[in-house]
Order: sequence, then C-alpha cells, then structure tokens
Amino acid sequence: MRLKELCELRGVSGDEGAVRAFILKELEGLADEVTVDALGSVIAVKRAKEGAKNPKRLMLAAHMDEVGFIVQYVRDDGLLRYEPVGGIDAAVCVSKRVEVGKSALPGVIGAKAIHLQEPAERTKPTTHAMLYIDIGAKEKKDALSKVQPGDYISFASDYVEFGEGLVKAKALDDRAGCAILLELMKGRYDCELICAFTVQEEIGMNGATVAAHRMNPDYALAIETTTANDVPGAGVHEEITALGQGPALSFMDRASIANPPLFSALCELAKAETIPWQLKRGTSGGNDAGAMQRARAGRPVAVISVPCRYIHSPVCVCAKEDIENTLRLCQAMLRNFAQIESRIAKEE
Repeated sequence: MRLKELCELRGVSGDEGAVRAFILKELEGLADEVTVDALGSVIAVKRAKEGAKNPKRLMLAAHMDEVGFIVQYVRDDGLLRYEPVGGIDAAVCVSKRVEVGKSALPGVIGAKAIHLQEPAERTKPTTHAMLYIDIGAKEKKDALSKVQPGDYISFASDYVEFGEGLVKAKALDDRAGCAILLELMKGRYDCELICAFTVQEEIGMNGATVAAHRMNPDYALAIETTTANDVPGAGVHEEITALGQGPALSFMDRASIANPPLFSALCELAKAETIPWQLKRGTSGGNDAGAMQRARAGRPVAVISVPCRYIHSPVCVCAKEDIENTLRLCQAMLRNFAQIESRIAKEE
C-alpha cells in the first residue's frame, strides 16, 4: 500500500496535480478504463468478471485533496496573509512549517509572541486573522519575487510510523482512502467497480458531484477518514471513533443518510468476516457520499471510514490495522456485492 508516498505529496484542494499524476501512474495495468474529468478527478473502471449476471455499477470515492492555505496578499514587510482552504482550526497552525507555491518555498506560520500579548489577548481564541506566514523575505518586493497571491500553501510534515502500529502524516484525510482504492483495483468482481479519486472535497464535494453525475452508478460509497476523539477527558459518546477498533460505519452525517439495507448489510458482513468494526458515534461532518447521494435521480449510499486523530492538521494519526481492516471490509463487500444488492432490492 503506497500510503507514505501519497501522504507526502502536496495536494491542497484545487491543486491536486501531483497526487493525480501519482495515481494515474499506479493505475497503469490495473484499470480497464481511466479518464480524468473536467475538474481533475481520476475515474478508473474495472469491468465485472466474465459471466457475471446483470452486474451493477458500484462507485467508491476517495478524495485526493487535503486542507491547506492560499496566499491572499503580501504585506509591505514581506509577510504573507493567507486564507484557509478547507476547515482548519487556527489553533493548530501556530508555529507550524509550511511549503509555499510550486517551488515548495519553506515558511512558518507566525503569531504575536506571548511576551507581547496583553492579559486579555491570552484568553481569546486564536483566529486565522491573527496569523501570518513568514518566508524570510525582507520586504514586499523580495517576497513577490518568490510567491504570488493565489499560490497554494501546504503543511510540511513527514510520514512517520511510531508507537504501537500508528502513523503520523499530513493528508491522511483522505490519502488513506486513495491507497485503499488503488488496492481494490487489483481485483475483479461480480460488479462493475468505479473508483473515483475526487478533487475539491474539502471545499464542497465538487469532484464527487461531477463524477457521480457523469458515471451514473447504481450504488456509491465514500471511503474516508473520520474524527477519532479517543483522548483524555472525552466520554465514550464523545470519542466519535477510536483508533484500533476497525473501520467506522456511519448511519448519517450532515451531508447524507446511509441507505438502511446497505448500512445493515455492511455491519453484518463485518461480523461474518470477523473484521473489527465500530459505529461512528456522531453525526457531524460530511463527505463525498452527500454529493453522490444526490446525483441525477439519487443513489443509495454508505460511508466506510478510517478513524483519525487530529484530523485536518499536519499531524493526523491513524492506526495501520484500521486502514488494513477497512481494506478487508471493502474487499469483502465487493466479493459479496451480488448478494448485498439482492438484499437491498428486496427490502426497498
């Protein structure tokens, strides 16, 4: 699984070119058909096994983009004002290393030193308006010789394995899903598999909206990462998910409601295959399933997620076994999709 390489690529929403090029290379020899749509999503198709009866079209989506920033303007003193791209808590940004523009110019996110803050300032929440990016420029002219407004900015964070089977990296949301889809393309199934590596999920599920409308699948699933809040002070219901307990299945979030027969079938399949799994204990957030559910006349959808601590930060943390078990569940679903589809049709 090429997770390290995927996470270390830079691909803020709208600037997914490096990730797209890597995925296109990995798909060579795996897919029966590969296209890149007008927004830049990669759509790979694996036709059903020979002899499959009335195979259904199943779309799995994982987004290539990551949260990051964009240069808003350059100040007279050479410091950069920025806007966040996607949902990023300003509190996680202070003093973090970043890379700016196509040349990956090094920079750091700065803030007013605590020594200079008034007592009242120290009690206020950090906002992006308080922060700036320092690229070491002496003045505006110097900075503009290296960067321009509109340049993308990504967190600079290496992929590191640590502890008991954990990984730390930026962009685990959702390069973990992309890595899983690439593994799934190595098989052939009784359904037609459509793997959509989508763009611009973090700013409104734009890629999935276009891809699902174009491909018109019978069913669709988002393969995602989701919040793990299994940290000190959180009650069980506040954890949302926990690392090491397997993929999380969602019955709803703020973007979609899972198709009940499909959701139930996935839960029962995980049990039957003895794959560790957990119920997502929260309904916040949203993902590509919301866009795919509304495509054309509507599609039955579900979501399978890898738990992730410190999501939307430069230090996302996942358990390798959760990623592997998410892959196992997806493989089991594809092997058994004819039976799952029959059940869905019967119950609806």
